[in-house]
Amino acid sequence: MSPFICFSYFILIHFPVSAQQQDSTSGKVTQVRGRITDASSGAPLPFIHVSFTGSQYSTTSDNNGNYSLSATGQFNQVSFSLMGYMPEMRNINPGRLNNLSVKLRSGQTQLKEVKITSAKSKRYRNKGNPAVELIQQVIDHKEQNEMQSSDYLQYGLYERIGLSIFNLSDKFINGRFFKKYKFMLDSTSKINGQTQTSLPAFFSEKLFQNYYRKNPSKTIQILTAQKQTNILKFIDTAGLDIYLNRLYGNSIDIYTNNIFIINRQFLSPIADHAPDFYKFFITDTLKNQTEKLIEISFTPRNKGDILFEGKLYVTMDGNYAVKSCELNVNKQININFMRSLKIQQDFKRDSGRYFLAKSNVVADFGLLKNKGMAIAGERTAVFSNYKLNAPQPDTFYQGKDQQVLENSNRTDTTYWAQHRPDTLTHQQATVYANVTRLENMPSFKRTTWIASALTGGYANIGAVQLGPLGSTYAYDSQEGSRLQIGGRTTSQFNKTVYLEDHIAYGFRDKQVKYNLNTYFTLNQISPFRYPRDYFKISYRYDADLPGHNLTVIPEQAALTSFNTGKTDYWLYNKTYTTAYVRDFENHFSFNVTFRNWNQQPAGTLEFQLNNTDHTIIHDLTTSEVEVGLRYAPHEQIIQGTETRHTIPNRFPIFNLQISHAFKGVFNGSYTYNNIDASIYKRFYLSQLGYADITLLGNITTGKVPFPLLNILKANQSIAYDADAYNKMNYLEFVSDHYAGINFTQSFNGFILNKIPLIEHLKWREFLSFKILYGGLRKENNPLFSKDLFLFPVAANGSNGTFSLGNTPYVEGGIGIGNIFKFLRIDMIKRFNYLDHPEVSPYAIKLGFRPHL
Repeated sequence: MSPFICFSYFILIHFPVSAQQQDSTSGKVTQVRGRITDASSGAPLPFIHVSFTGSQYSTTSDNNGNYSLSATGQFNQVSFSLMGYMPEMRNINPGRLNNLSVKLRSGQTQLKEVKITSAKSKRYRNKGNPAVELIQQVIDHKEQNEMQSSDYLQYGLYERIGLSIFNLSDKFINGRFFKKYKFMLDSTSKINGQTQTSLPAFFSEKLFQNYYRKNPSKTIQILTAQKQTNILKFIDTAGLDIYLNRLYGNSIDIYTNNIFIINRQFLSPIADHAPDFYKFFITDTLKNQTEKLIEISFTPRNKGDILFEGKLYVTMDGNYAVKSCELNVNKQININFMRSLKIQQDFKRDSGRYFLAKSNVVADFGLLKNKGMAIAGERTAVFSNYKLNAPQPDTFYQGKDQQVLENSNRTDTTYWAQHRPDTLTHQQATVYANVTRLENMPSFKRTTWIASALTGGYANIGAVQLGPLGSTYAYDSQEGSRLQIGGRTTSQFNKTVYLEDHIAYGFRDKQVKYNLNTYFTLNQISPFRYPRDYFKISYRYDADLPGHNLTVIPEQAALTSFNTGKTDYWLYNKTYTTAYVRDFENHFSFNVTFRNWNQQPAGTLEFQLNNTDHTIIHDLTTSEVEVGLRYAPHEQIIQGTETRHTIPNRFPIFNLQISHAFKGVFNGSYTYNNIDASIYKRFYLSQLGYADITLLGNITTGKVPFPLLNILKANQSIAYDADAYNKMNYLEFVSDHYAGINFTQSFNGFILNKIPLIEHLKWREFLSFKILYGGLRKENNPLFSKDLFLFPVAANGSNGTFSLGNTPYVEGGIGIGNIFKFLRIDMIKRFNYLDHPEVSPYAIKLGFRPHL
């Protein structure tokens, strides 16, 4: 399940809240407020740009035309502007509250709006279409207009992100549970043009200084100030602001070919090949005292594709630049849970280029399409103080891409009143005090404790957390029913020493299992958080499936209970481990590990020597040192209670593990080397979705029995596993060297969106294939070399073990996802090695994972 869906689900069923406040009374504050209407019709005008003339402070009017703007300073004039209306400037009294309502007049219209209807309409064509000819001019002039075309660029950025829950039922609001929290409600929220009662859930403000160098390419962003309130932190949402920033478009640039927002790549309406995917219409010509603009409306050729619809305002001064844009989506777009999306951007000209002045993104999500509780989010970005071609010293550009100034956490309201280039609403400015009141309420503390246990899987009891709760009960074919209890300490116990332990019992095998871990952190950060810097000592005894790299089975027990074929090869592993783990800020990490590993076969698995007597070996012990390296450039993560989740981006992730085993050290039986490497990269392909490609390889040197060879990762469960071979049986193949490629293409519905009747289902297509080429040297094959373990043979329903031969293992699949918004069905075909026992060429695999 994606982090956002998890987050959405839990804030819909539990109670979170957050906010922000501003003190507008400190210092000499100039404030102006009022209502803006159309001079002809008297209708209220939303989205009017309001600013103190000549300053960076601005705001926009709401759906009722109301506005409020305040800032510390002696301002004596305020400006009002919107494409299609004559700009206005009014004098005000500095340092005081000014009540000022204005009426704006429409700009001179030379061409009335063109109405487009489907009945008996002329077939749309690009050829001879003046709107397409104009868009082509915009495309041809992109390089000269976009701000990134300069050699050096510097600017300030103010960013505000907020989340609220709306469509709260009267029964919920007036119920016994919630009535004590009603002071948190905001009854003035504007969502989809309607006044809604909402519950603030997250609010963040940040100030950045950005530096860009074209050649060699370098971007540096320095966080200078931040202020955030987030009751959702009890759900362990470290990194949530990063995810929301990505979700609501942290770098929306209409001049790029693709715009990444809502976890999708939208094709820009002025992309190089936009006329192949969009329909364009000239709908108005606007003129005021200073400029002439053409209004171009556009809509997707296919409603289900990941495309915008909306309007562009293009300058007619020979530059063909975008002066303003409005980007929306239609109801048929193939994105789940999203009810609406609206993006507004305004540009201003400076030094011959057009710079983004303000960007506003509003989107709301709900489990149901038109009713029920939902989440509304908004990201506002204000850009200021642009400087062209003002390079910094060369040493400056050697710094990190993302930097944070010391003491950047600024909670004082005076600072934000002086530096915020936008105005908060009254509700945003007062909720912060309400949050403090809320956090001190005993009933809310109890609610957050329950929510934390349910969402994080651990129940907090002072300095100890009990869990993971999801592993309390499990079932598998070896252990039968399994009960487990465990826990770990927190920083309240000790900021340097952390303990994590569990004990479990299987009612079929009547074995007690345990996992005892002690961490010594060098940076006094929990070993479960980023960045890690700790020593670890552990002792573990548990049941595993061969080839799963010591992965604890209970977390997979629900899936391994439903298998294709018999799963009766098991191991009992006793593992002593000492390790040092270190993460660096550039997302390079390494670990150095010493492991003493004892394997005891179970089920139908036996360790049997290939001598004359076929001697049974009770167990196998190895001692090895491992060095693991990982590099994930520009990685962004969401931190969970136990693991961290990488937000996919366009940069590759490199992994390398090198291990060496010592014979005779702590009863180690063999000497060998093992090298394992992989490179993963996601390729974003615009309208064709994305492709995930993993290159992998492994080599083992030295003479070793099959439990120490590369046991290829198989999957006999009914669930689809993107990282395993889904038509391979457990312990079916071993090798001492291999190279392979895993490929998965997600089309995001690009094909199915165009098939009549099916297009409305919003299904999505997947294509996958996996190829593995390798082999086994004679010295490690018990048919040719002595003193090795015999491969398990097919008997009693077990499938047997084979060496990977000269023929590559190949499987492929096609899948349909997003069935009922959460179900994925894949048909997998295995292309070779079909003569192995209990092997069929086809299988159906299922996936249960909701996506946006």
